Order: sequence, then C-alpha cells, then structure tokens
Amino acid sequence: MYGSKMNDSQTIIEVKNLKAGYNGIEVLKDINFSVYKGEIFVIIGCSGSGKSTLLKHMIGLYSPISGDILIKGESIVNARDEEKKRIMRNFGVLYQSGALFNSYTIGENVALPLEEFTEFSANEIANIVKEKLSLVGLEGCERLMPYECSGGMKKRAGLARAMALNPEILFFDEPSAGLDPIMSAKLDRLILNIRAELNTTMVIVTHELDSIYAIADRVMMIGGEEKTVIAVGKPFELRESQNKTVREFFTRDGLISKIH
Repeated sequence: MYGSKMNDSQTIIEVKNLKAGYNGIEVLKDINFSVYKGEIFVIIGCSGSGKSTLLKHMIGLYSPISGDILIKGESIVNARDEEKKRIMRNFGVLYQSGALFNSYTIGENVALPLEEFTEFSANEIANIVKEKLSLVGLEGCERLMPYECSGGMKKRAGLARAMALNPEILFFDEPSAGLDPIMSAKLDRLILNIRAELNTTMVIVTHELDSIYAIADRVMMIGGEEKTVIAVGKPFELRESQNKTVREFFTRDGLISKIH
C-alpha cells in the first residue's frame, strides 16, 4: 500500500479504501495513504484525475461512495453534524480564489470563523485578526476591501482566515493559481515559515513544479486512467520513477516531445 509510515512520525490524516464519484460515475477508487504531523504533503495529477475531488472529500464537503477518512483518528465520513463540526475545527482551508466575501473588509473576513466558532470578545477577535494578518505579511490591512487587494494579497488574506482558529492542519487547493512566479515563490516561503513556526500539517493540491520542489516533503500522484494512487515519495525520488507518467510529470519530457 502506498504511503508507508515514516520513522517516528505521528499519523494525523488517514485515507482508507476511498471510492468516490458523482452521479454514479466513479472518479477515484482504492485510495489509501497517510499524512504525518508537521508534514507538507502534496497531491498531484493531470487535469481530471480527481485530485481536487479527493481534497473536497478530505475536508468533508462530499461523502465517499465507500471507504473512510480519519482526522486525528476520528472519521469525518461517519461523524454526525456536531461531531463533524468539531472535527473540522482541526483544519483550515485556503481555496484557489481565496474565497473572500467581497462585501466584507479583509479584517472582517478573517474574523468570521472566530465569530462563528468562539466566544471571544470583540477586542479579543480584533487582536487575533491583527496577529494572523501580521503572520502573512498583511499588517495594517484590516480595513481594505478585497477589490483593493492584489491576487497575492487575497491569497494571503484567505490563508490568515484559514489559520484563525489555530488549526493543526491546513488544506490548499492550487494556492499558486493566478499568481506570477515572484508572488508564487513568496507564497511558498510563507508556507514554509508557517510550518517552521507552528508545525502545521499541510495538504496541498498543485501542479506547479517549482513549488513542489521547494516545499513538498512527500508527493502523491493520482493517475487519470487508473483513478488511484500511482506513486508516493519525495519529489526528487519521483523524478527518477520507473512509471513513465510520473517521470514525465517531474521532467516534463512528455510535454517537450509533444511540442516538438
């Protein structure tokens, strides 16, 4: 089975025999892997391979056809409403667009989960908002509206909101999408800094090769035709994979040959 346990590592997420699909169409099958505490775990695959579908199941947006997903040993698949909400407090999510509410200021966006899930006072929430915005390099931006922010600023604001409840796990869906190479590299450094400072576990769906080499501890690839995991390992190990699909992703040989 892919995703064998690393030495002295604590499992924080476990996906077991997952089968998923929509309207009777199977998208994923026999998905098995573990993610370890403090790890940056990257999920890759060609377009339509099901990597974003997998992420949506991991954060509880969809229920699988069969199988289970454990967050800190608790099933998010079988949890009832209140149990599910409690489990979901263990993680934050940064969506591809940042998913900010355009009618709210940046500060109000970051405050939303605090207002919904805690009993902190307004002053306590304001202080936490300042702290989280400072952590992502947005000091003093509380009163800005999303339309006043660049794409990179929106991503960082979305990350601040995802971190509002001090989650142990952060999920990212294509965090570099829409960013230029400089901003993408800055976001990579921010991700590494947050992990170094807070030991946050991170699960990231991306296809950006530079980011993968820069931040990933391990990478898992889903095969489009196979609909399941075809490789797990460190980026430079997968570059030398015997699997042609995996190797071409990391060397981009297949793309070059098609162009020529």
